[in-house]
Amino acid sequence: MDSISSGPVPEIKKVAIRSSVIESIKSWSSLSGIQIRKEDLRNKITIPQYLRLAIKDSIAFKNIDAGKRHHNFTTAGHDKPPVTAPESPVVVFINSKSGGRYGPQLKARLQDLMGEEQVIDLLTVKPNDFVQYGLGCLEKFASLGDSCAKETRERLRIVVAGGDGTVGWVLGCLGELHKEGRDPVPPTAVVPLGTGNDLSRSFGWGGSFPFNWKASIKKTLYKAIRAPTTRLDSWNLVITMPVGPELDVPYSLKQTEELVHDQNLKMEGLPEKVTCYQGVYYNYFSIGMLIKKMLIKIKKKILSHTLSRI
Repeated sequence: MDSISSGPVPEIKKVAIRSSVIESIKSWSSLSGIQIRKEDLRNKITIPQYLRLAIKDSIAFKNIDAGKRHHNFTTAGHDKPPVTAPESPVVVFINSKSGGRYGPQLKARLQDLMGEEQVIDLLTVKPNDFVQYGLGCLEKFASLGDSCAKETRERLRIVVAGGDGTVGWVLGCLGELHKEGRDPVPPTAVVPLGTGNDLSRSFGWGGSFPFNWKASIKKTLYKAIRAPTTRLDSWNLVITMPVGPELDVPYSLKQTEELVHDQNLKMEGLPEKVTCYQGVYYNYFSIGMLIKKMLIKIKKKILSHTLSRI
């Protein structure tokens, strides 16, 4: 213990880098033997063009009816063959500022693998706008009898390319669907592109951005549409503080309306006006690499001892 704590800093960095490499390799090795053709993947995940354009317009104008012209153009006339929904439509949220120089490159690569409108840069489009207007557009078309829009909405999966803060931000917005009775809530996969990727690591998506990402991104999307889903507990947190200058808060917190206390309520030390911040936090279990290795060794010893007695 003493030798580790007093060792030179470069050695600590080497250990961290080595662990990152190992995690990256382990995360992607499960699909290393699978050959995924670009066209096959594109057919599985690409949303029909009229829906992509309708979603884009609805978000841009913040109006679910803004994309209706694309729906009318596609469905007008009875001689047109019906448009079918893809097997596993995917929408990717990417924080292009994350991952250093890899963010813009990854965005371009993703746009090449699916419809450009399906790759949403969080610098220009907020996830709550996508939930309210983009998914609202699909739901509106479905209510008009559009089976393609209905199936696309039901089969949709989300991929978030970013760190834990970005993932939490998107999950918080998607959680509003359940509160509003707009189920199903799309399952979410993660591409660890940030500096903090603990949630991604805990759910098997890796703790770091893969070094061979250009070759791996097709397998990432394939894994996202095939992976089983699991539940994640979430908590809603409200923070109040005396009114003051606006704070630089993380994505997971958003400012709500200022509250004025009841003048008839006598509470010592309570400010007259407060500022409120609200956010969603997630409850999951994660253990470090060293502890995990120790537990694996202990488990092996227990199994070995058990087998020796049989």
